[in-house]
Amino acid sequence: MALVNENFLKLPVSYLFSDIAKKVNAFKVSHPTARVISLGIGDVTRPLAPAVIEAMHKAVDEMSRTSTFRGYGPEAGYDFLREAIIKNDFAPRGIHLDPKEVFVNDGAKSDTGNIGDILGLDNSICMTDPIYPVYVDSNAMCGRAGNLTPGGVWSNIIYTPCNAENNFVPALPDQKVDVIYLCYPNNPTGTVITRAELKKWVDYALKSDSIIMYDAAYEAYIQDKDIPHSIYEIKGAKRCAIEFHSYSKTAGFTGVRCGYTIVPRELTATTVTGERVELGALWNRRQCTKFNGTGYIQQRAAEATYTPEGKAQIQETIAYYMENARIMRQALTKVGLKVYGGENAPYIWLKTPSGTTSWQFFDQLLHGPHIVGTPGVGFGPAGEGYFRLTAFGTREDCIEAMDRLTQWLG
Repeated sequence: MALVNENFLKLPVSYLFSDIAKKVNAFKVSHPTARVISLGIGDVTRPLAPAVIEAMHKAVDEMSRTSTFRGYGPEAGYDFLREAIIKNDFAPRGIHLDPKEVFVNDGAKSDTGNIGDILGLDNSICMTDPIYPVYVDSNAMCGRAGNLTPGGVWSNIIYTPCNAENNFVPALPDQKVDVIYLCYPNNPTGTVITRAELKKWVDYALKSDSIIMYDAAYEAYIQDKDIPHSIYEIKGAKRCAIEFHSYSKTAGFTGVRCGYTIVPRELTATTVTGERVELGALWNRRQCTKFNGTGYIQQRAAEATYTPEGKAQIQETIAYYMENARIMRQALTKVGLKVYGGENAPYIWLKTPSGTTSWQFFDQLLHGPHIVGTPGVGFGPAGEGYFRLTAFGTREDCIEAMDRLTQWLG
């Protein structure tokens, strides 16, 4: 008799964004003439940069000729992209990496969800709250998270809340933890972490022999020159951190799929007998078994983001989304809402009106001004009473949504 992995049965029945989709679809069926504006799921709307399109066309042409055709590529990525990543994303910040420490993937979501494969199930987990659901769910699926309590928290996860009361700065855990998840600029709150605060986490991890899973998917949106773009800007971080990057929001690759993960050679963990093991070697072994590598065409597209033309074009797109964020912050603040984020990230995190839960506010926005956002509680218990809006919509939709919302609230 085949048995299921019963850890899956502990998960909520559906994923946050599928719940939202069901509610929106039901509303559209009953209100067929309503024009719904979505500022919910963080999908992009701007087209790929011309430099990227040109590179993809060239790569497709190469695949049509016997002399330049590519079959299976290296599981960790082609050297041309790994070297471009180091030269452009790390070397200018004084971070020295070897190409073998760079693992190209089909988007950061895959690796952030799969990285737990190389870690023991007995590791204790610490997560900031609210947080991207994939971190929690992937640990729950393997049994590392324990059981989901009636209060919406997992029994084996240590939560460190981030809210207006602590200025969205997570406190260090008051107990030893083995694995820590940090995401900055943060999804969903749109807030950032200072160099001094990030150093506290690195120092804690080094002292506790912990590993930090650092999701830097939105680092390209950082506007403040004093905010670190990589955890490796902090001394000693290569001995305690794995970093995840994505081209999805940086370069509009949500439908193309490409990203990368950094696993430094200095990073090790122990066996039950105390032997130190290099995690990069384990991750490489895992990828060679379960992953056939990112497509050649996607990797050439990612490489093009580092050309002078590509950089300029992508910065234009980032500026477009950040202007959306500015418009949203200004409009929401004007009507008296407490607004956070949106200055170094494409996410707006707002406090729901007094006495209104996250899901109640979702329903009110959908049925009132016909705007879709994301209930904060879907990102964790500390997200209750908050709501996320994204700046990835078109300028026209952004302006119209703010006009509708401010008139509705006014």
